[in-house]
Amino acid sequence: MKAQEYALVILAAGIGSRFGGGVKQLKQVGPSGEIIMDYSIHDAIQAGFRKIVFIIRKDIEEDFREVIGSRMEALCRPLGVEIAYAFQELEDLPAAYACPAERKKPWGTGHALLACRDVLREPFVVINADDYYGKKAFGSLLEFLRQLPENSRGRYCMAGFRLGNTLSDYGGVTRGICMTDGLGNLQQVRETRNIVKTPGGAAAGTGEPLDLNSCVSMNMWGFTPDILPVLEERFQDFLAENLREPQSEFLLPVLIDRMLAENAASVQMLPTDDQWFGMTFREDIPAVVEAFRELVRQGVYEAGLYDDL
Repeated sequence: MKAQEYALVILAAGIGSRFGGGVKQLKQVGPSGEIIMDYSIHDAIQAGFRKIVFIIRKDIEEDFREVIGSRMEALCRPLGVEIAYAFQELEDLPAAYACPAERKKPWGTGHALLACRDVLREPFVVINADDYYGKKAFGSLLEFLRQLPENSRGRYCMAGFRLGNTLSDYGGVTRGICMTDGLGNLQQVRETRNIVKTPGGAAAGTGEPLDLNSCVSMNMWGFTPDILPVLEERFQDFLAENLREPQSEFLLPVLIDRMLAENAASVQMLPTDDQWFGMTFREDIPAVVEAFRELVRQGVYEAGLYDDL
């Protein structure tokens, strides 16, 4: 019997159609020219994932394969790691709906994940293309998925990061503030906008003070395949209410928060003390570059990133 496999799904449809130095997901941040996705893929393979799914758009497919995809296929082939693609498109809607002409904004992370419905059959972890999560989270989420009984339904997990490890020195960020019970079960995800550092810690855009030790979601979730038909059903509900709202988005944290409120799912929050890195603002880039150099100096990564696989 073939051993259960696990996939890493990377939300990369937000990459611009013009590839180059201005696209933050493709900014070289490692000492040998690595981009953030390189580190996520490395850490996932090292943890035991054997499939990588890139969610992109059709209009960037050729460039994406040239810049990233072909390189990853060549790297992963001898390691026995599969590379697959899924495509998020504005027109990918249920038969009863047509995309309004005024709609330019993507339908959101929930819709992006729904694009994987034909390529995912195994449990998986989903991440953002432009976030660095650290090694610990990949191992923790994979271990949770491995311990689930076969054909488990409605039992998911997420990586919980310390708020103080996810802030920028250069402006406000949006984070999902997480509330859990005494056993680490997620009770609520509160999307909080424009969180900034303050002399006393942090504060939301409303002025509400926030504890730097608060647990936040960075859109790193562990799911079983049963989430996909749920996404399909819930997306239809979303469209019924929001089709004509050009800025509305079908977002994973909002969906999960609603499912928790309805007791339709359980989510185990798996805390990590790893430092998150991201490039929300252009001014963040030098600090991210230096952080990866320091990780190499500390021996967390080899100078040739994939040499230890």
